[in-house]
Amino acid sequence: MITAIEPRKKGLSALYIDGEFAMKLDTETLLACRFDVGREIDDEELHECIQASDRKRCKDKALWLIGYRDHSRKDLITKLKKDYPEDVCTATADRLEELGLLDDGRYARHYAADLVNLKHLSERGVRQKLYEKGIDRDLIDEVVSELFIDEKEQIRTIIEKKYARALSDEKGQRRCVNALSRLGFSWSDIKSVLSEYTETEEY
Repeated sequence: MITAIEPRKKGLSALYIDGEFAMKLDTETLLACRFDVGREIDDEELHECIQASDRKRCKDKALWLIGYRDHSRKDLITKLKKDYPEDVCTATADRLEELGLLDDGRYARHYAADLVNLKHLSERGVRQKLYEKGIDRDLIDEVVSELFIDEKEQIRTIIEKKYARALSDEKGQRRCVNALSRLGFSWSDIKSVLSEYTETEEY
């Protein structure tokens, strides 16, 4: 028997059964389930209400997350899974995709543009970052094919921003080379651009 329902923060209510705290559920869902003090409920009814509460809270959190910034499907589900069952998270992502609120194609294009224009990554670096976000390989190919990436110009930009003053000694040169390599640039392009800044070819 439900012996008490007490309001809690963030739109939740504490449910007490037979005098003992049972769980916190979404308040709106509790009302929709017609859970009132004094009502007898069985395990099936409780389970259905828990599932409905999870769906509601998962949807609300998902909307908050994508309202704050765009997410890939993988990123969104990973964050939601910290609080809700995987099947609920997947169903939530499916519904958001149906509504056009979650779109890996749109996300990948925006993210790739930022990686090129703000982070100055190489094509290989962009591909790796998109893959880490769970973007499908075919979609990665499509998105990258739409980009214009001047790899040598990207290297120049990075050097000017971070490493130009460090290229006067061998240690600084090696640090620059290692950093550029981690960003996915080819050794031939790195060597070619560095020759514009240094007289040595030993890196």
